[in-house]
Order: sequence, then C-alpha cells, then structure tokens
Amino acid sequence: MSIDIGGMRIKYKDKDETFLEKHLVSKEPFGQFDAWFKEACSKKEILEPNAMCLATATKNGYPSARFVLCKGYGKEGFKFFTNYGSRKAQEMAENPNVAATFYWEILNRSIRIEGCVEKLSEEESTKYFHSRPVPSQIAAATSYQSSPIESRDILCERESVLEKEYLIPEKEVPKPKFWGGYIIRPTSVEFLARTKRSTSMIE
Repeated sequence: MSIDIGGMRIKYKDKDETFLEKHLVSKEPFGQFDAWFKEACSKKEILEPNAMCLATATKNGYPSARFVLCKGYGKEGFKFFTNYGSRKAQEMAENPNVAATFYWEILNRSIRIEGCVEKLSEEESTKYFHSRPVPSQIAAATSYQSSPIESRDILCERESVLEKEYLIPEKEVPKPKFWGGYIIRPTSVEFLARTKRSTSMIE
C-alpha cells in the first residue's frame, strides 16, 4: 500500500469548542435539521447540501448504499425520487426499513436518520416530475436503472426519440409509471458535530 491510510487524520477543534447540547437550536429533530440544512445551503463550497447516502437492505438483510438527493423534508419525513425498477426500490419493496446520512465536511457535521420508507402518492410524484427541467424528465423516462442494456447507444437513441417529440413548447412529457417518490418516516435522528452527538427518538 503506497498511502499510509492509518496515518490519515485531521485536527478537530479543541474540547472547549465542540458542539454541546446547549448549542441545539431546537430540542425536536425537524427544527434542528432545518437549522443545520439551511446553514449547509449557505456555504458555496457545499455543491449539493441535499445529497444523502441512502442505505437499504434485502429481506434477508444484505445491505447496499448509494447517494440520492433529498427533495423535501418536514415533520412528515424526508422525500426523494427514483426509478421503481432500481435496486434500491426493489429492496425497499422487500424491506421498508432504511437509513440515510447527510455529511457536510466543511462544517464537520453529519445527520443520521433511521426509519421506514413509504411511496409518495402518484399525484405528488407527477407534480414533482413536471417541476424538473424537460431534459431531466426525458432522461428519467429513458433510464431503466439497474437493468442491463446492450450499449450506451441504446439510451442515446431512446433519448433522441423523446427529445424530438417533447422538446417543443407546451408539450408535456408524461411521467413514466416506473418513476416516483418515497418518504422516509424517521424513528430516530442523530446529530453529530465533531466529537459530540445528540440523538432524537421519534415517538
């Protein structure tokens, strides 16, 4: 091994500068998440503050994780959208228990969420789908996540066909049946800042 991974470390702040319970903006998790998320959004160095690592597992407990973009949050939970044919969607259908993590390096903060996932309504998924830029809608309609394809040319051809049909004014791209949203209804939310953590259990 050419790089000494074991020696990799950075100096964190002194003990008198660490995050304490008195620094919490809110004693309930959604208010605290909102405060930290807004601060992360204010940092131009953080390009995608809404990126979260979503962990799912099969019915037999085999885990997998990947990054998705959180597209809504509040007291009801945390929302994201994806292809219903993807590996994560198949695992969530088998096992609705999930976990998600936000990490903002320059703030030395992370938030861990555990809970149960549910599909959003078709109406809400459709509304969000049509709020996206048209090229993004077309990309979602042409992508079959986790499904093998012969070549990238196949995807490009599908995309080209839809672009010719829908990249014109006032023509709406229909939301694919295989695409939509989920909401994580949390059972616990844990806030970590440097060496201090605060956990909120949702009743």
